[in-house]
Amino acid sequence: MNFPIVTCLVFFLLTNTPATESFGVDINGGIGVGVTIGGGGGGGASVWIGGNNRPQTPRLNRAYTALQAWKSAITSDPLGILRSWVGPNVCSYKGVFCAQVEDESTSSLVDIIAGIDLNHANLAGTLVTELSFLTEITLFHLNSNRFSGTVPESFKEMSSLQELDLSNNMFSGPFPIATLYIPNLVYLDLRFNDFHGPIPEDLFNKKLDAIFLNNNHFEGELPQNLGNSPASVINLANNKLSGNLPTGFSLLGSTLREILLLNNQLTGCIPEGFGLFSEMQVLDVSFNSLMGHLPDTLSCLNEIQIMNLGHNRLSGVLPDLICSLKNLVNLTVSFNFFSGLSQECSRQSLENLGFDFSVNCIPGRDMQRPRPECSVLPASGSLNCLRIPLVCGALADSPDTDPSSSSP
Repeated sequence: MNFPIVTCLVFFLLTNTPATESFGVDINGGIGVGVTIGGGGGGGASVWIGGNNRPQTPRLNRAYTALQAWKSAITSDPLGILRSWVGPNVCSYKGVFCAQVEDESTSSLVDIIAGIDLNHANLAGTLVTELSFLTEITLFHLNSNRFSGTVPESFKEMSSLQELDLSNNMFSGPFPIATLYIPNLVYLDLRFNDFHGPIPEDLFNKKLDAIFLNNNHFEGELPQNLGNSPASVINLANNKLSGNLPTGFSLLGSTLREILLLNNQLTGCIPEGFGLFSEMQVLDVSFNSLMGHLPDTLSCLNEIQIMNLGHNRLSGVLPDLICSLKNLVNLTVSFNFFSGLSQECSRQSLENLGFDFSVNCIPGRDMQRPRPECSVLPASGSLNCLRIPLVCGALADSPDTDPSSSSP
């Protein structure tokens, strides 16, 4: 996964750097940690923890206004995090990280708030509109707190924000549309909250690298453009999503490595298009109501390591094409209605502990469904699984070829 490397590296260094020569005394009296990113010449960004005696700037004055407004909306602070949030020197506030950047008008270095990391602070309260004053912040992490309410519409003004982590709180309301208008956002984590309603189609048009919406109450059908997202990981598990899996996926290739749709209310077939995700390593659609036979295009997933199709209503014979995938170490198809194993799948079922074919309708196998359950396949109604021949890699190998033209 290609999460924002720069900001993650900065805060990794801040929280893991030993107390050696990297700790120093600022010439203006502040003691802190200096971290420089980039090659020599002072071209990187310096980040520190601790106080300083530099004069306040208009930028920090606005930050002070924002943080004090937010402090007044925090109703519980059992760990005493906010005891340091006193006075105009916001760079000394616990959980607030500052940096120096060059002022365009004076060419001198000025202080800005670069990030807020209050993960596991156990704070309770709400977010305030004034937080949008922090237009230069790149990271905003509130994982594992007790914040509630909604995400302010003003968050769309946080033009530098790259990482937004609001996971494991008590936020509610519909999907926070403001996040779709944050221009530089690449990491969105809303999991383990109480958001509800549909997932907007525009989410999958954004240049996000990670989308975590799992463990909420999102409902409705999956947007048909889900496969157009450039994200490397999409987690929509443990919601109330329904309808069919999107059939139309981008034919331009995809960087998607993990997609988790487990424990929803999805129906219909597994589309042919899933085989177009050539980089996919984890596919989990378990605990839904998917039906029909598996598409042969799943054999195109050459990088797949974990494939979980368990607890659905799938049927047919498991083909060699899937069981022969070279990187596949965990294949779960338990609690379905598969009626047979091909030769390679039969061998893997005996030799590979990571392959689970239990509770199906496979003759001669232990731990299968009782015969009466297998006598009638799940009613498919008007189910029509489109199955078309697809040569793995053909589109990727011939990007300039018009797929509508016939071969010579």
